[in-house]
Amino acid sequence: MSRNITFSMIKPCAISRNFTGDIIQSILNDGFKIIAMKMVWLSPEQAGEFYEIHKERPFYEDLVKFMSSAPIIAAILEKENAVEDFRILIGNTDPAKAASGTIRALFGTDIQQNAIHGSDSDENASREANFFFSSLEIFH
Repeated sequence: MSRNITFSMIKPCAISRNFTGDIIQSILNDGFKIIAMKMVWLSPEQAGEFYEIHKERPFYEDLVKFMSSAPIIAAILEKENAVEDFRILIGNTDPAKAASGTIRALFGTDIQQNAIHGSDSDENASREANFFFSSLEIFH
């Protein structure tokens, strides 16, 4: 059985297009509880560290540049089977292939500017949550 937390990050493109409230409402409507949240502006070094897992991929430099171009909203979400359920809610990485009604289908424009990040495993959810939040900032 999956753990009950996942990590989410609303990307700069969604914030700049004023989709933050709609995205958060979608998350809450799907039964997630927000147990930590903050807005931060990542430096290129911080974005590079966060996405280090993709360092050898051809899109890494563009991703780091994009994710450090403006503020993001980081959040830890709680729900039974959180990782799996959140991946369903946000949809395919490519908004053009995302199921109708998913966050990426509604608010994304392309693979990079797909509005939101969601952890792909319980292990990455923990790692990503710990990157942004201390235990003093998490409220179960």
